[in-house]
Amino acid sequence: MENNIKRFFRSVNGKTVAFCGIGGSNLPLIKLFKKYGAEVIACDKRDPEALGENAKKAAEYGAQLHTGEDYLKNLNADIIFRTPGMKYYMDELVQARKNGTAVTSEMEVFFDLCPCKTIAVTGSDGKTTTTTIISEFLKEEGYNVHLGGNIGRPLLPEIEIISPDDVAVVELSSFQLISMRTSPDIAVVTNLAPNHLDVHKDMQEYIDAKKNIILHQNAFGRAVLNLDNDISKSFESDVRGQCCMFSRNNQVVNGAYVSENGDIIMNDYGKETVIMNVSDIRIPGLHNIENYLAAISAVWGMVKPETIRSVAQNFGGVEHRAEFVRELDGVKYYNDAIGTSPTRTVKGTLSLYDQKIILIAGGYDKKIPYGEMGDVIPETVKVLILMGATADKIEAATKAAATYREGNPVIIRVSSMEEAVAAARQNAVSGDIVSMSPASASFDMYQNFAEKGLHFKKIVNNLK
Repeated sequence: MENNIKRFFRSVNGKTVAFCGIGGSNLPLIKLFKKYGAEVIACDKRDPEALGENAKKAAEYGAQLHTGEDYLKNLNADIIFRTPGMKYYMDELVQARKNGTAVTSEMEVFFDLCPCKTIAVTGSDGKTTTTTIISEFLKEEGYNVHLGGNIGRPLLPEIEIISPDDVAVVELSSFQLISMRTSPDIAVVTNLAPNHLDVHKDMQEYIDAKKNIILHQNAFGRAVLNLDNDISKSFESDVRGQCCMFSRNNQVVNGAYVSENGDIIMNDYGKETVIMNVSDIRIPGLHNIENYLAAISAVWGMVKPETIRSVAQNFGGVEHRAEFVRELDGVKYYNDAIGTSPTRTVKGTLSLYDQKIILIAGGYDKKIPYGEMGDVIPETVKVLILMGATADKIEAATKAAATYREGNPVIIRVSSMEEAVAAARQNAVSGDIVSMSPASASFDMYQNFAEKGLHFKKIVNNLK
């Protein structure tokens, strides 16, 4: 009998399919759709010279290139795959839908076709680490895991090799969720705070996009929500299946929580299991305790407590997340490039250390407030080195804090990462900690946070 996957790919034979964005994630899709007889258009705002090898590979795979400022005009495609960074309501895509073109995305099609159990994670902060922890739990337990989504790996190219007994673990951004009408079997919302307001028209659109992760679950689904976060908690009324809450501060009826003595306990509707102590978690930070609580609530019933404990004691964390780079002249340098929002930096870098640190921050402006971060900085930072478009906002928020005094912290303005690292080194003494945690996106100077983190590490590692 023909399954959904074969039926779908048979249906694209002879159709014109346009992929927006000639990046690493779309290249395997171009190859896949050409294999099944589609006419493929590879679209990108950048010209072929700027795209380099990616443009050459797309052409080698048989795609027609459609590049430049007018890359979305006159596509004449039957199907358009929107890249997550594109605004869902941009004029060209709205017009394409009016003209009868199917506008979709890699994740939408993957969820429609995926034959195995799906676990997906969203939130303003903690998505990648929580997604990775869940996948580590399942792999340690013996499952065949397909890890992807916003974490950087497309899963649709793997759809033909996924077995019903496998598990797909997926990180989902608001840009992916805004148009999705299929929810995962198990949905996790780590937390929600103002973010990406440069792309979403307002905070409500951002919240509504995130809510799609639970809205289309059925009665057999599981939603894992953060009891300590008001917006995440508010999703409870929309849960159709099982609702698990997790909390670092309160006991919960169904879900994982931290007891007064630091034990992590899973409460399964009154049946409590002590899994481990927070001291068993190798990666530091209060936010990582929350990430483990979310992950445990997601996999409960699939993974044994001893497996959870083993992963917690051995998992060293994800690159660019409070990542130790090196120690030089008694000064420790950390790369926390994933700190792309003020809440992420406050819960992450600014909660990790028992001393005031030297903080490198600033970057692209996502139009979100910095008041909460400004309040924390005088208590946690001795030298604040600012760069990028949000430097003014962070400095203003810091100086508005009740505990701010001239020189507490010292504030230094720089125009590049090289200058930032040089300023950090000049102001550091033995025993100091330097952390690069932007509290902002990176698009003003870099393609993404990873590129920013790699540049920071390269500069630090080249210090003599």
